[in-house]
Amino acid sequence: MQQNVMADNVNDAQPQAQDDSTTNTTKTGKGKKAKKEAHPMVSYTQLFRYIKPWDYVLFVSALIAALLQSLVYPIAIVVYSELVAMFIDRTLGQGTSSITIGLSLFGGGKVLTNATYEENMEELRKDSISFGILMTLNTLLMLFSGMYYVDAFNRLALRLTVRMRREFFKATLRQEIGWHDMAKDQNFAVRITDNMEKIRSGIAENLGHYMEILCEVLISVVLSFVYGWKLALSIVFYIPLTLVVNAAVAHYQGKLTAEEQSSYVRASSVVEEVIGAIRTVVAFGGEKTESVRYDNLLKPALKAGKWKGAFSGLSDTVMKAMMFITGAGAFWYGANLILFYRDPAIPIEDREYTPAVVMIVISGIIVSANQISRTSPFLETFAMARGSAAAIFEVIDRRSRIDPLSKAGKILNYGLKGAVEFRDVFFRYPAREDVIVLRGLNVIVEEGQTVAFVGPSGCGKSTCIQLLQRFYDPIFGQVLLDGEDVRKYNIQWLRSNIAVVGQEPVLFQGSIGENIRHGKPEATQKEVEDAAKAANAHDFIVALHKGYDTNISEKGVQLSGGQRQRIAIARALIQQPKILLLDEATSALDYHSEKLVQDALDKACKGRTTLVVSHRLSAIRHAHRIVYIEAGKAVEQGTHEELMKMEGFYHKMVTVHSYDDSAEELLNEMEEVAASPKKERKISSYNMEAASQEQFQMKRLNGDAPQNSTQEDVETEDPATSGNYIRTFFRIVVSARPEWSFLIIGAICAGIFGLTMPVFSIVLAELYGSLAKPTDEEVLDQSSSMAIISLVIGIAAGIVCFIQTFFFNLAGVWLTMRMRSKTFSSIMHQEMGWFDRKDNSIGALSARLSGDAASVQGAIGFPLSNIIQALTNFICSIAIAFPYSWELALICLSTAPFMIASIVFEARFGEKSALKEKDVLEETSRIATETIAQIRTVAGLRREEALIQIYDKEVERYRVQILHRLKWRGLVNSLGKSLMFFGYAVTLTYGGHMCADGKIKFETIMKISNTMLYGLFILAQSLAFTPAFNAALLSANRMYEIIDRKPQIQSPDPAIGSLLQNGNGSLHKTNVGAQQGVCYRGLQFAYPSRPHLKVLQDFNLDIQQGQTVALVGASGSGKSTCVQLLLRYYDPNEGKILIDQESIHQDMELKTLRRRLGLVSQEPSLFEKSIAENIGYGDTTRKIPMQQIIDAAKMANAHEFIMSLPAQYDTVLGSKGTQLSGGQKQRIAIARAMVRNPKILLLDEATSALDFQSERVSIYHPNNNFPDTFVLSLSLRWCNRPSIPLAADALAL
Repeated sequence: MQQNVMADNVNDAQPQAQDDSTTNTTKTGKGKKAKKEAHPMVSYTQLFRYIKPWDYVLFVSALIAALLQSLVYPIAIVVYSELVAMFIDRTLGQGTSSITIGLSLFGGGKVLTNATYEENMEELRKDSISFGILMTLNTLLMLFSGMYYVDAFNRLALRLTVRMRREFFKATLRQEIGWHDMAKDQNFAVRITDNMEKIRSGIAENLGHYMEILCEVLISVVLSFVYGWKLALSIVFYIPLTLVVNAAVAHYQGKLTAEEQSSYVRASSVVEEVIGAIRTVVAFGGEKTESVRYDNLLKPALKAGKWKGAFSGLSDTVMKAMMFITGAGAFWYGANLILFYRDPAIPIEDREYTPAVVMIVISGIIVSANQISRTSPFLETFAMARGSAAAIFEVIDRRSRIDPLSKAGKILNYGLKGAVEFRDVFFRYPAREDVIVLRGLNVIVEEGQTVAFVGPSGCGKSTCIQLLQRFYDPIFGQVLLDGEDVRKYNIQWLRSNIAVVGQEPVLFQGSIGENIRHGKPEATQKEVEDAAKAANAHDFIVALHKGYDTNISEKGVQLSGGQRQRIAIARALIQQPKILLLDEATSALDYHSEKLVQDALDKACKGRTTLVVSHRLSAIRHAHRIVYIEAGKAVEQGTHEELMKMEGFYHKMVTVHSYDDSAEELLNEMEEVAASPKKERKISSYNMEAASQEQFQMKRLNGDAPQNSTQEDVETEDPATSGNYIRTFFRIVVSARPEWSFLIIGAICAGIFGLTMPVFSIVLAELYGSLAKPTDEEVLDQSSSMAIISLVIGIAAGIVCFIQTFFFNLAGVWLTMRMRSKTFSSIMHQEMGWFDRKDNSIGALSARLSGDAASVQGAIGFPLSNIIQALTNFICSIAIAFPYSWELALICLSTAPFMIASIVFEARFGEKSALKEKDVLEETSRIATETIAQIRTVAGLRREEALIQIYDKEVERYRVQILHRLKWRGLVNSLGKSLMFFGYAVTLTYGGHMCADGKIKFETIMKISNTMLYGLFILAQSLAFTPAFNAALLSANRMYEIIDRKPQIQSPDPAIGSLLQNGNGSLHKTNVGAQQGVCYRGLQFAYPSRPHLKVLQDFNLDIQQGQTVALVGASGSGKSTCVQLLLRYYDPNEGKILIDQESIHQDMELKTLRRRLGLVSQEPSLFEKSIAENIGYGDTTRKIPMQQIIDAAKMANAHEFIMSLPAQYDTVLGSKGTQLSGGQKQRIAIARAMVRNPKILLLDEATSALDFQSERVSIYHPNNNFPDTFVLSLSLRWCNRPSIPLAADALAL
């Protein structure tokens, strides 16, 4: 039986990445293309590229420790075989059959001839004591060498991957913007978490275990051939068979793993995209569409997972079946060889085959083959590490064409003057090489001049600004700065002289003061406040008791668009740049703020070169020169007056817009009215409301404000993460109900397989016992019978092994897919307030979904089948051992409490550390994801170095946390195996004395020790999987926490609705005869995170059907709150909102409500789909005919630019639509709303990025776009452009 124990006792050293086979990696490629492309891998030695001199010491010493550990098993085989031979020889009483090597070291193994029974038994006692001493020493060797190499390899792997994480993050930041545009399936959260963990797993303790196995195999095979080459040669075929099967399985599994990982990466990209644009998804009812898209991307992974299970089952079947079959044949042949050399006439030293020799040869070969079979998971882990590293190193090794961290390039000591020239510039974006954006642009900007770029959306205005910042280089021509090509300047220095305020301002998580200081990190508080005052942001900031120390969340979503833009302007002004670039810098500001900020910008422009891109005449009419760009060329240049006289493109643009000063005067008058305290109560009450909203808008960010809501969320979630694991496990089993048939069959087969080893132990003990029979006939008869039984066991084991492996895997992949799908669906249905929390950032949720879902498979996959096997094995072992000898059985059990306690300790300790580790990993993922998502802003602000330092700090936290978790790993890992060896020492020493005393037969000792100790070992091995099993349950808890969370905003309960129906309709309907429309009635509202700060107080507003109403007011005055309440992103604390006299809270389902609404946002979110699919997204309840999509595009004035693209409506947009200009994106968003044919149209600065012509055509008169439908054409425009309020039927302040 020893060979079986030897064959299996590295099970607890199996790679911990087994259940990671379903996690994401960086392999890319789509559809059929992915299958054809070879998935690149780096050489294994490349994984150690960041090793340092001291690390070599650790590495070499760890290898030596692994080599020492590899001696443990061959020593155990020799000593155990010698003891068994002594049992046979002393019992048979025919003298000693062979000379011993090990036992003789401590007084055992004495050669006897014609000795009495008493003498034989006395020597047997000495043999047992010698065995006990040797096995105890062997145990200590295993304990200390195992402890050292496991800890050493784990520490080394951690050091290397920490360096790799830092280098990868740094290398990603070094890449030019064009590379980021081109990066497909670059799910950064996955690369920085899952892939790095796979690399760590591939070079950590798994490498030590693998090296130990290889050395063991080599030593065992050599040992077998040295002792008995004939017998070894007859069964050595088992080793090449194992190698061939392993190689074939590994080859196909590698391909399947690559397909599976590629599928998961694409699915994760969808998760990031959807969570990032969750407001758009919810507004257009796209939850089901996105869920289907996500599920479809998971299908290739499901298919690959099924086949992986089949190959794993095949591999296990061959290995397990052949072990029994080869063992049976080898013992039968070995028995014949022993009988041949048993002749007393043959001297002891000439006897080639004795029971000890046969045991050593057979154990050596079978152990070697089984150890080789154990290598496949290690090889898979190494392959995954190499594959993951390929994508990582590809980025690290790529030389950036425009490296922002490069020290090369000119730096002018005397400073930059600011003369800019675009000389014959041709340019196309790397991601869209078929579209030429600039076609020979020639523009000269004198030092200190303000030059405005105007023209239709998509003509290349913003491109000029990006070329000047050197985000891209022109394909032909030059961009000159002070007469020198910008390519000759140092990039950091160049960008330090340029400040940018973009159309979609990006803020980072942190305080307001920190965000402003990003423009000038060493700025004093006074400089920060001066910049804020100049940007008209100081007043709303100081309204907070934390003032500039107020924290804002990811992307600054808790601020209004205007407030974000003012902070971005303050960030630009604090830089005191030589060149100021304003790309629609005031598009999100109210008229009053714009006037103040525009004045500040006008002042800031003095003495510095300024390039302005804007559609607002107020921002461009006073420029020194206006350049009109058409189709990538400058067709007109001059002052406002000169261009108006020319009556060309510019004149047409201005006159089409019907722009005159009356609009400005009207809005100016409205601002003054709103500001006057002497006006009627209605207006003054509004103004107080607006002021309180302005104050609230930032006060709700205060860290010291009551955290009732947040606290409640935390309280409800904490128990879930450390909940009842038994309950969680049963819930997982219930979740797997569709696979119950697979699980039941798999569990039965696992149980049967658990019985095979105890039965085989009895068979082997009988084989040993047959060698003690006095006649050759009896020996051959019994050995033949046992060999046949062993053959039957082998065939049965092979069949049940395949079934249990395949079925458990099948249930696991189905469950994982469903859990992923359910969790993703549940995430999409949460209310907006949930996404505003820091721990629910895009990166954190994406990392959680990919990591946790992968872990869950371990709950009903490989670990569960192992646990079932272990339990049946242990129960069967006890049932066999105790009837034979309860005394010896109890001795066997003496080491069990220590073995189990050590592994349970690690599981509990690891569980707590794993929770903290996940939190740290999510934070590093958040920083990385936020940085890469906002790479243009990061590059423009030269924040690369600062972000690298921030990331390094988080990675250091991660390193400390992992070290904390691993500190007991080496001890527990070695203790579990060592105690089993010590158990053999105690049991066989005591058993030898019992046998010598005549209390028990030696065959019985073999049966008890092999069944009990092997059963204990398998139980300990299954407990070694408890970290994976616990991780699975922990992950399941985290997923169920999301799945179970009931959104605070849901559709009304139909049952309650039917009770409220009172024959005449809804209880909530009032004034049924009144004119229909939208009514806000007595609204009291405070955001859930700050319940004590009221945003709306007794808010009332009536909008009649068919009316166009414009909401105007200061930025942050709460205009957006009205619309968010109408969309039911939030619900009011008191009051109600009625549509056509129906309460949207009690009478309408969310789908019905949002189906009536069409939203066009200021910063539209587009998806990585074709333009046609993006427009069709407006109505996800049906397939939109192509003609309707084209009609909507024409209404939005988008048709012409779409048709100018090579792929036209089939053009696939990049992530977030970054390949389009702001105006083009907004026109597609308008077309998307048009397709919806909404009853209520909500326009949030819907034309801020449009040129005047497009704006006029698109929605200048929204009512006219739906002439034939029964519509409630409500346009809630919280807008700042004068033309829009003038077109409205009514204004609301």
